[in-house]
Amino acid sequence: MANFDTFNRGATIADQATFDVGLRAHMVRVYNYMASGLALSGIVAFGLFSSPELAGMFFQLQAGRVVGLNMLGWIAILAPIGLLLLVSFRAATMSTGAVQAVYWTVTALMGVSLSLLLFRYTGASVARTFFVTAAAFGALSLYGYTTKRDLSAMGKFLFMGLIGLILAGLVNMIWPSGTMSFIISAVGVLIFSGLIAYDTQRIKEQYAEAWGTDALEKVAVFGALSLYLDFVNLFQFLMSFLGQERE
Repeated sequence: MANFDTFNRGATIADQATFDVGLRAHMVRVYNYMASGLALSGIVAFGLFSSPELAGMFFQLQAGRVVGLNMLGWIAILAPIGLLLLVSFRAATMSTGAVQAVYWTVTALMGVSLSLLLFRYTGASVARTFFVTAAAFGALSLYGYTTKRDLSAMGKFLFMGLIGLILAGLVNMIWPSGTMSFIISAVGVLIFSGLIAYDTQRIKEQYAEAWGTDALEKVAVFGALSLYLDFVNLFQFLMSFLGQERE
């Protein structure tokens, strides 16, 4: 797949070696951003679950269960969507600091949504599903990094599937169906599994395009955001199958 030679046909062996070292460092930076974002989300989620006072700011609680959302809860859950739209339209003009601020804000707010899983499912099943997700993510991301196959065509198919998944989810919210929920979760697992491999390969290509410029840090944050969202969504869909609800 894409390497330095793909973008720079006249590259010397020394240039190739420098590029490869830089690419590995870039991927480590991306994964570090992603892991830090997951850690921040986890801290927020556990903090809300552990403190009824904090949780009461976002959720309506009854006997330790979430029965509804407060106004602040709706804002916290919907705000990441607005921030992601902002980034998608303003990516080229945003500074590195602004992109980093959006990333940490999104991952912190996602912790509010993820805390709902702690209220619904047992801690043991959440931990088990997290490690299953981490193992699957590692294998799929490694495939996306090492494969010589061009995954761009698969990316277009996955994007169309994602749009269909969102529409199906909206329909299921209006007319709830257990069968539809199962299908949505199964399709969601497949789509985000594919996106992990696709986005990993795309991060390599973005690095090649930004190599030698001052945009590498911003590219790393964008890459981490993509992988973070893939991981979190895969985790949430897997919880539908592996989660054990609290009694």
